[in-house]
Amino acid sequence: MAQQAYVTETADDGSGPGRQRGRFRRLLGGTASGWRGDRRIWRRGIVLAALAVVVALVMLLHAQIPNAVGNLGSLTETFLPWLGLFVPVLLLLGLLRKSATALIAVVLPAAVWLNLFGGLLSDKNGTGGDLTVVTHNVNADNPDPSGTARDVAASGADVLALEELTASAVPVYEKSLASTYRYHAVEGTVGLWSKYPLTGVKAVDIKLGWTRAMRATVTAPDGQVAVYVAHMPSVRVKMEAGFTARQRDTSADALGEAIADEKLPRKILLGDLNGTMNDRALNAVTSQMRSTQGAAGSGFGFSWPASFPMARIDQIMVQDVEPVSSWTLPETGSDHLPVAARVNLATSS
Repeated sequence: MAQQAYVTETADDGSGPGRQRGRFRRLLGGTASGWRGDRRIWRRGIVLAALAVVVALVMLLHAQIPNAVGNLGSLTETFLPWLGLFVPVLLLLGLLRKSATALIAVVLPAAVWLNLFGGLLSDKNGTGGDLTVVTHNVNADNPDPSGTARDVAASGADVLALEELTASAVPVYEKSLASTYRYHAVEGTVGLWSKYPLTGVKAVDIKLGWTRAMRATVTAPDGQVAVYVAHMPSVRVKMEAGFTARQRDTSADALGEAIADEKLPRKILLGDLNGTMNDRALNAVTSQMRSTQGAAGSGFGFSWPASFPMARIDQIMVQDVEPVSSWTLPETGSDHLPVAARVNLATSS
């Protein structure tokens, strides 16, 4: 009797599972019936469909967008993943317009975006590895350099690269990191701290007139690796000049040449490159090295700006070194997030 009473009560109640499913079917049925027999569903939304095709073409042919005017191609490539936001917006507008043409067209940018970036949605972080590396643009105007030093040291990094060091801040970082890192070297505005011996330390000329890049040999328990630290010139978006990046592009070419001439087979690049892996201007570097985030990370790993990261311009790249995992670290006093990676030297050549 109790069971029968329960069934009878829920059958009359408007909140039961059966009644909710019924309402959902009626809602779908009402929507579908509103579209059936409407011959305008193919004529409406032509503008939305055209916009969807344009977005798809921009993503698909981004390498063909010229840099001759305001470096428009590089600007597009810097924020290329964000074009995916057009997909749900166009989908919603297509539904509101009851346009079959627009809804079908939205499939194009969705498919292109998934082809370009779908692989980044999965978690490729692995376990193991024998060397942890971290890079961080600490910001010349950092109000708390000692706190930033403690934060990045707490990451457990074996090798730590810092960029945008000022002359007044260097002693603060040296003092704060001395207990964790026995070895360190500073060249210009970049520095390298390591738990393992550093040799062959030298500045790298990236055609700026002052030092913003260096290299050193790190002798880790599983072998030697050439570590490069670089801070590419900043880029700006100006109304009268567009995406101004010529100096950055020249420096990237010089850095690429230096890495190509490196004698050691195992190489790690740590730094703020002021560009993403999609930016063609960094081809001299990205064509010969792998991104640890792309190979062994989870998600896009955006690092800048720290308050609302929109692009990964802080990079860890490797050659003849196996990435195991890659991630971003919590915000410090800088406008960049630190980025970290765990790599395997033992299994590399």
